[in-house]
Amino acid sequence: MPNGTYPLARRTAQRFRGWGGVAAMAVACGLTASLTLLPLAHDGGDAAAEPGIAGPGPGVGTGVQVKADTCDKPWASLTPSTADGPSIEAIKQRGKLVVGVDQSSYRWGYRNPETRALEGFDIDLARAIAKDILGSPDAVIFRAIPTNQRIAALDSGKVDLVVRTMTINCKRIQQVAFSTAYFQAGQQVLAAKLATDITGYDTSLKGKRVCTAEGSTAYEALEEKSFGALFKDEADGTKDDKDLLTVPNQLDCLARLQMGEVDAVVTDNALAAGQAAQDPAVELKGTPFTTEYYGVAAKLGNDDLVRRVNQVLVGYRQGPWQQAYKNWLEKDLPGITGPPAPLYK
Repeated sequence: MPNGTYPLARRTAQRFRGWGGVAAMAVACGLTASLTLLPLAHDGGDAAAEPGIAGPGPGVGTGVQVKADTCDKPWASLTPSTADGPSIEAIKQRGKLVVGVDQSSYRWGYRNPETRALEGFDIDLARAIAKDILGSPDAVIFRAIPTNQRIAALDSGKVDLVVRTMTINCKRIQQVAFSTAYFQAGQQVLAAKLATDITGYDTSLKGKRVCTAEGSTAYEALEEKSFGALFKDEADGTKDDKDLLTVPNQLDCLARLQMGEVDAVVTDNALAAGQAAQDPAVELKGTPFTTEYYGVAAKLGNDDLVRRVNQVLVGYRQGPWQQAYKNWLEKDLPGITGPPAPLYK
């Protein structure tokens, strides 16, 4: 943990009285560490089927004709390939795969407070990609990036890939290139167990202060239908933005909820389940109101890298995916029988 983090964590944790000390401390550390794009340790030495599509089984792809002027099934991706192109050659020349990840999402991408190592479902997948391209799961540099900097990090070349619970949708496929889907999730409401007047994504949110991450699909959902919830900060997106209701990192919303600054959070249920596991005073309300798919993101035009990731996912779905799910997610997200079947253009 960087110097100076512990005092802030202690002060913040004191404000979380009644919400669980250990969980609060973890959130405080996440807040201080995750607000900017920063390099992390160089690991290895330097410190279910689609809706309406019968799934043929893990790793077996389904072809679909996708028209360029429509956005039907945006999670359809390029066919797999092991061929090396310019993107792969550049990574091999460097000797490291640079991956943008989260370091504060419990069970997905987070820093183990005891070992200081990055762990989670997304971290395992990133290592599998590095092993395929470079021969070692440790041939990877992780960079922690806030939710609202995922696309910018790819555009600027600061990372080769983003493996960070990133939902594939029509807007984003115009900005980045996605792999096939590796996980299915849905938007849901998270609130205190004692908040019995909040029942889900419905009229019970009227007048409630709802927190989302900037650039998230949760924020876009509230823009379309808010049920009268308060979800936009004054001066949102400007230098005067107070980052209270819209925050750079999704975990910041949990801290706002714990401190009583917001009444509810809207986020992916996969992330919210991990937060509920951290803090027994909060729970998921209602049911998921969207169906979303996570994909590995690359810079637009890096087709050889996307095809290589899709090739990795073919094998990953045959066993490693199930093992990663058992290790990281099954306890908090039970009942998932397997990954989404791949869909190709």
